[in-house]
Amino acid sequence: MGTTRWLICIIASIGFAFDIYELLMLPLIIKPVIASLSAPLVQELISGGMAPAEANALWAPGGAEYVKWARTLFFVPALAGGVFGLLGGYLTDKLGRRRVLTFSILLYAFAAFAAGAFAETLPQLLFFRCLVFIGVCVEFVAAVAWLAELFTEPKQREKVLGYTQAFSSVGGLLVALANYYAATYAGSFPEIHGGHEAWRYTLISGVIPAIPLILIRPFLPESPSWAKKKAEGKLGRPSIKELFSPQLVRTTVVTTMIFAASYGIAFGAIQQLPQILAWPKGHVEVKAIAAKAETAAKNAAIEAAKAKGEPAPAEAVLTRIGKQAAGNASDKVTSTVTKWQEIGGLVGRVLFAILAVYIVSRRAMLRLFLIPAMIFVPVFFFWVGGSLETEGSLAMVKWGIFLCGLLVVAQFSFWGNYIPLVFPVHLRGTGESFAANIGGRVFGTAAAFITLTLSAGQSVTALAKYGAIVAGIYALIGVILIFWLPEPKEEDLEH
Repeated sequence: MGTTRWLICIIASIGFAFDIYELLMLPLIIKPVIASLSAPLVQELISGGMAPAEANALWAPGGAEYVKWARTLFFVPALAGGVFGLLGGYLTDKLGRRRVLTFSILLYAFAAFAAGAFAETLPQLLFFRCLVFIGVCVEFVAAVAWLAELFTEPKQREKVLGYTQAFSSVGGLLVALANYYAATYAGSFPEIHGGHEAWRYTLISGVIPAIPLILIRPFLPESPSWAKKKAEGKLGRPSIKELFSPQLVRTTVVTTMIFAASYGIAFGAIQQLPQILAWPKGHVEVKAIAAKAETAAKNAAIEAAKAKGEPAPAEAVLTRIGKQAAGNASDKVTSTVTKWQEIGGLVGRVLFAILAVYIVSRRAMLRLFLIPAMIFVPVFFFWVGGSLETEGSLAMVKWGIFLCGLLVVAQFSFWGNYIPLVFPVHLRGTGESFAANIGGRVFGTAAAFITLTLSAGQSVTALAKYGAIVAGIYALIGVILIFWLPEPKEEDLEH
């Protein structure tokens, strides 16, 4: 491999890891985020004459305002990422893989930092999350094209793409750990906007990938095949219109729609699990842990005041302290569950990386994961919806989400290995971007919007069951479309 190629693999692995790190933040933190940033709005409604119970109900999980903002935070950044990611794919073909890769990682890292440090309102958070998604969507396309063209020997390329993409699941595991430790040690971190909210520290941690990138960037080469064609004046002009030429239209449409199916399973159901489990209306075991933490925090505040010879804090202050503690405790539990999901995803990606070298048919590879996912994910989420009040069922939830992660996350590695083989050099970034961003980020992530819309105003049980239905429909569409998925005719990345 040599030092340079190892550096390339390291920076690509970091990029892939923090792609998913950034994307999986929102399911972990969405409830405390909305609770925190909506508090001034609730007070305005109460000051305007609305009954406190009615104002709080609007912004409680399942309430009209909560659902509106949950859908917005899931879908609008994905839409922005899809549209601007398509532009990023074009720029990857126009300006080069390395330059666009570097810019995209720096964009999402510093946007994530800004979201945690500076967002004081939901629109501000939405703006920064849009920047994060744009960076993530562009980075995936640039990194896959870059790696595929640097490693031209087929088996080595399959291994490099497979194992570097496996770090995406490491990123998912890391964000679960970051959220867990932020919730555990929030009180020992510096105050942000007058509080110690775990979700802010989790967001800020997204700046980490910028540090090694700045150090390693000077040693990274450009894609040799792209640079050669550019220098010889033989690099064709990238064009979205060309993706729908007679030679490529089937490839473009089918890969885009099956890519959407893979993402739809994840966002329609799997990414909703933290909301389904979390306090205050989720799993009975999570509610018990949150209630215990809330009582302990209130008592600690009262005892601290007594020790100083001061009167007990006002009820409003105690309520705020208690809710923050309950939210942090709930975050710790859901982070633990998410770790199981990401460990399953890591196993799935490694399993894919091993099998990709030996299974020649790309259709067979995809069926190996997509068909079981079509069956298991809906069945699991129907079961989750019916077991929320069952003591002891949280352990089974962890094993179930492990298997969901294994079956679904491995499909994302499939696309990173497959797409570079079916688009020519001058269209590789554009073609990958169309499939990944329009298919995955827009049509696929829309599954979250659909699930949240169908379950609006209903219980978390309904959220789980609608998630099962939406994920099942997306998976079924993907399984049907595999029959039309083109098999790469040859593994020559120079065309």
